[in-house]
Amino acid sequence: MSQTASSGEPPVNVSPQVPVHQRILQAGKALFATRGYEKASTVAIARLAGTSESQLMKHFGSKEGLLEAIFDTSWERLSTHFAALQKMKSPREKLYSLLETFLNALEGDPATKELMLLEGRRVRKEGNLVVLTRGYLQFVQLVDSILGELKTAGELNPKLDVEAVRSAAIGLLEGMLRDQVLARRMDYPAHFNSEQIRLVFGSFLSAVAPTR
Repeated sequence: MSQTASSGEPPVNVSPQVPVHQRILQAGKALFATRGYEKASTVAIARLAGTSESQLMKHFGSKEGLLEAIFDTSWERLSTHFAALQKMKSPREKLYSLLETFLNALEGDPATKELMLLEGRRVRKEGNLVVLTRGYLQFVQLVDSILGELKTAGELNPKLDVEAVRSAAIGLLEGMLRDQVLARRMDYPAHFNSEQIRLVFGSFLSAVAPTR
């Protein structure tokens, strides 16, 4: 059977066949995405998962530990798609494919999209930047590697530093996606679709790495 919290959270499978670790991950993801990190209590998460607060602490150590685990799980799922990029020869093609993979993954998982964009870069009480999980750092390394290939091929503007371009590219993408979330939540003036994100990203890439 499944259980759904109020406020439209995604259903969480509380069948005994689903391990408690997975149920807590699903419940945490649902409540963090809809209520926000601060307002989603460990008691509410445990209740939605059909378990106890002590089990949440046993598996994840704290609420912040649960959020980090959710981010890690999401990045691990994304990384399985990134492996195919290595078969491509053109670094430019790799960047566009990476963009498509990222957009499609987040469009198919709205809860992860809202968590990453609205909760990922906040500094918690414990002082850790939750976004800097292992999976995110591997993603950063992948982008740097592809941009490095672009620079080696003589396609990237030689005046530009790879890390600076990466920061700008990720910031550009995150900013547009975050504004989409805000537009849906509070009618923020950002009513553009994913095709506009692709066009803007393409324009950015053409500016830093103009085709010959």
